Amino acid sequence: MAVEVVYRSSRDLERLFMDKAEADRHDKMLELAEMLSEVLQKAVPSLNEQQVEEVGIYMAKNRDVFAKAFKSQPDALSELINAPAEPVAEVADAEEPAEAPAKPAKAVKAAK
Repeated sequence: MAVEVVYRSSRDLERLFMDKAEADRHDKMLELAEMLSEVLQKAVPSLNEQQVEEVGIYMAKNRDVFAKAFKSQPDALSELINAPAEPVAEVADAEEPAEAPAKPAKAVKAAK
C-alpha cells in the first residue's frame, strides 16, 4: 500500500494539493478574495453576494496585474482586457490538473 502526503487549504476543504506551498498560495488567494469581496460589497451595495465573490476571486487571481496597474502602470490591465474572458467557475476548473488527484485516484494507486 502506497502512502501519499496531500495538503488541503484551510479555506477550501474540497481541494487537495500535492505541494504545501501551492496549498498556502491558494489559501492566501482565497483570503485576499474574501477581503476584496467585503470591500467591494461595502463600496457597491447593489452587487449581489455571488457577483461580489466572483469579482473578489477574479481580482485575487490576477493580483499581480492589478498591482502593476495600481503602481502607475494602467496599461498592465490590457493583459486582462485582451485575454479571453473566462467565468470564475471555469477558471477554477482549469486549475484542477495542478491539484492532487481526487480520492478515487489514490485508491487506484493503493490497489497496485
